[in-house]
Amino acid sequence: MDDRCTNCDVARQLAPDLIHEVGRRSEVVRQPRDAAEERLLYAAAFACHTRSIRPASGRLDEARDPYPLPVDDTVLFCGHNSPHTAGANAYLLRRPAGNLLMVDTPRWSETLAARYEAIGPVTDVLLTHRDHAAHGRRYADRFGARLWIHEGDLDASPDADRVLRGTDAAEVADGVTAHPLPGHTRGSVLYVADEEYCFSGDSFYWSRSTGDIEVAESVTWHSIEELAASLARTAERLRFSWLLPGHGDRRRLPADEMAPRMRALTARTATLRPRPVDFTALRW
Repeated sequence: MDDRCTNCDVARQLAPDLIHEVGRRSEVVRQPRDAAEERLLYAAAFACHTRSIRPASGRLDEARDPYPLPVDDTVLFCGHNSPHTAGANAYLLRRPAGNLLMVDTPRWSETLAARYEAIGPVTDVLLTHRDHAAHGRRYADRFGARLWIHEGDLDASPDADRVLRGTDAAEVADGVTAHPLPGHTRGSVLYVADEEYCFSGDSFYWSRSTGDIEVAESVTWHSIEELAASLARTAERLRFSWLLPGHGDRRRLPADEMAPRMRALTARTATLRPRPVDFTALRW
């Protein structure tokens, strides 16, 4: 692991027994003991947006690239996180008609685009907010897909094909609903599919250190108070069991357990007040 690491946490999500946070960055604390652990380390290496994880040879074996990596039968994790989206996670969502939706974007690569398209036609690229918009237009054009963003962040993707407006929920595809959630940015949106999958962008995430759903209060660009209002307006209407954020860890729990956690998150966020941006204060 080299010193380009930005402590984005992606590698630790994928190989938690092999990679730990040491001195506010990731560090490989031991070598893999078997083939299964070796696969986890390669998954971390091919997700790392700074390409900081490398074998002694200095070159990754492209044949060991596992992406896209299934989260389950419906969602795939794209890997290949981009330095232009601060290393954000991106996902592919399978739909019953055989098409795919891309939620946020990995680094741009024609090879990756062809790999995703081989699974099925990608009809929509859904952006959760401005920080993750860097490659949206390029992927949408490559796929012939519609690009979605909220009006609050439209200046980050002014040529979007579909613009979400206001704070009302809107159906963007069969079984997929966009919930505007201004707070992290003015135009933050989360997408819920099939009352099962919540793609939360940077609005909230699963924290391993607290064992709960958290907001990134120290990295809220627009307004923590508006995020609290958004959660108060929206949380009770959300039903999901998979939490799939842009930054922070993923987690699956029964929907009946996620619901009270979201209510508690809403109550906690209401007590927060604005603070200076501080990446080192994130509770991964």
